[in-house]
Amino acid sequence: MEFGAVLQTNPPSARTVALAKRAEEHGFDYVWTFDSHVLWQEPYVIYSKILAETNRIKVGPMVTNPATRDWTVTASTYATLNEMYGNRTVCGIGRGDSAVRVQNGAPTTLKTLREAIHVIRELGNSRSVQHNGAELRFPWSVGSELEVWVAAYGPLALKLTGEVADGFILQLADLDIAEWMIKTVRAAAENVGRDPDAIKFCVAAPMYIGTDIEHMRNQCRWFGGMVGNHVADIVKKYGNDANIPQALTDYIAGREGYDYNQHGRAGNTHADFVPDEIIDRFCILGTAQEHIEKLEKLKALGVHQFAGYLQHDNKEATMLAYGETVIPALRDQITAKASGE
Repeated sequence: MEFGAVLQTNPPSARTVALAKRAEEHGFDYVWTFDSHVLWQEPYVIYSKILAETNRIKVGPMVTNPATRDWTVTASTYATLNEMYGNRTVCGIGRGDSAVRVQNGAPTTLKTLREAIHVIRELGNSRSVQHNGAELRFPWSVGSELEVWVAAYGPLALKLTGEVADGFILQLADLDIAEWMIKTVRAAAENVGRDPDAIKFCVAAPMYIGTDIEHMRNQCRWFGGMVGNHVADIVKKYGNDANIPQALTDYIAGREGYDYNQHGRAGNTHADFVPDEIIDRFCILGTAQEHIEKLEKLKALGVHQFAGYLQHDNKEATMLAYGETVIPALRDQITAKASGE
């Protein structure tokens, strides 16, 4: 299993870079950031600094969207970073949440998302693409490699993910929901003749190493509110009887709105409706051993990467515990000498 750390690009930018460097030091494979240019600092500028000051870690947004950035500009940014730092980027993308809603906009259609994925991936991999009636290619880009991972919840978005994505990002760590969504994505891939095992599965959720469960829950309750935005969209579109796990829809009954000024912040005032049970199911909280036990179950379901959100008051200690205990326990073990010899 691989590991990622999910950061917000809050000022000062030097702290974001320092946290990314710390993540690499502790054995993380990816650094992801929110991509919401009004609420936080511009991530792609910060990626360049992170890549310049690290050696192997990959960077990317969790997640960008097709609405706020021209697709060719997005692809050009990745191709440029790859030329500068050696193919160490990944594109996480979805229909759009805070980046568009804070401007009173709305998520894009799945059709638009599908088209954007194609344009970004082809150009980001140094290939030509048809776009707006023209055949385009970056004449300066050779050998760029870019995977596009799609964040999705609803049935049609999961179908699209299986049909076109290099990876699937599930932003919650509930075992039952993860099992259903992974099966759904794999089935969609098989239906169009793709190899379902070629799709990478990433579970992203808050990770907090500690023993005070009430404090950890309160530090991570915001996540249930964020997920609730997407669930509310699903319920609005499909109704409560949609073919999605009931555990994903029941808890939003008490949801009364959402303030994007507090998006992704511990202690926010719009997540009080989120019950403790949902926090425990959606997040990974507790001792290092408790993290290992839940991650082993996710790995058994086919999860390739766990990306831990660090929007709480215990960032460094949690990363340290992961580096010393959790990550080594989930890595494939290689021995220097075969036993019995």
